[in-house]
Amino acid sequence: MFEKKRLMIVDDSKVSRMMIKAIIKDKYSDIDILEAGDGEEALSLSEGNNIDFYSVDYNMPKMDGIEFVTKMRELKSTAKFSLLTANIQDATHKKAKELDAACINKPINENSIINMMEYFYD
Repeated sequence: MFEKKRLMIVDDSKVSRMMIKAIIKDKYSDIDILEAGDGEEALSLSEGNNIDFYSVDYNMPKMDGIEFVTKMRELKSTAKFSLLTANIQDATHKKAKELDAACINKPINENSIINMMEYFYD
C-alpha cells in the first residue's frame, strides 16, 4: 500500500509556515505536514517521526538552517532537505550543496514551493 509522505516545515515565522503549508496542501493533498518554530524544536520532533522531507528556513534564532541540516546529517537522516532563503551568498549555497540540500530562493510563493516539492519528489 502507498504510504503518505511526511514533510516538516521548520521556520520561526508562523506566517511563513502557514503560507508554505497552504500552498502544499492545495497542490499536494496527500502529504502529512508537521511544523517546528526553530531547529531545536525540529530536532526534537524528528525523533520517532519518519520525516521524508524538510522545508527549512535559513535564518532562524537558536539554530540556523545550515546548523539544523548538519545535525540531521550527523544523525544519519536520509530525508531530503530544502533550505528556503533570501541569502544569495555563494558560501551559503555551497554549504547547502555539501550537505545535499537544495537552496530555494525566497520569497515564499507558489513557484518557489512548487520548485521545492518537485525537488523532493524527483
